[in-house]
Amino acid sequence: MEKLLPPIPAKRYFTIGEVGELCDVKPHVLRYWEQEFTQLRPVKRRGNRRYYQHHEVLMIRRISDLLYSQGFTISGARNQLQELLQSQKEDRKNGQTTVDDLEIPANEEHCPEPNEMRPLGADFSRQISFQGSQMSDSEWGSLRRELFEIRELLAL
Repeated sequence: MEKLLPPIPAKRYFTIGEVGELCDVKPHVLRYWEQEFTQLRPVKRRGNRRYYQHHEVLMIRRISDLLYSQGFTISGARNQLQELLQSQKEDRKNGQTTVDDLEIPANEEHCPEPNEMRPLGADFSRQISFQGSQMSDSEWGSLRRELFEIRELLAL
């Protein structure tokens, strides 16, 4: 039976111990995965202490799922992540957005898991209305750019 992982709190940084509890992975395994997966680059501060960000916690959950649930080897999981990142880049190039791109939790206490992510079709913007008016594609694009700018500002 698969163990349910706790929701990821709305924090900017997580210690290696917190990430271990959130992802059900021991700290020594996380340190090893940093060497094997280039996507994992926690911030290191005083005393070489690691601080992980939200997107890295999601990445660790993906890695854990690939290795422990789906039975991939380290190199197989690495290849799967590369393919996933490549397809996300291509989707962005084609103007498509995924929930993962925006990193907006479904609600304040729950962040979407990889299997809960769904691509948003090109007609998704036509389904969204604010105060009774439909958003055009250009308005949706403008909103999307603003969200990315806000995310970059918050990352500083």
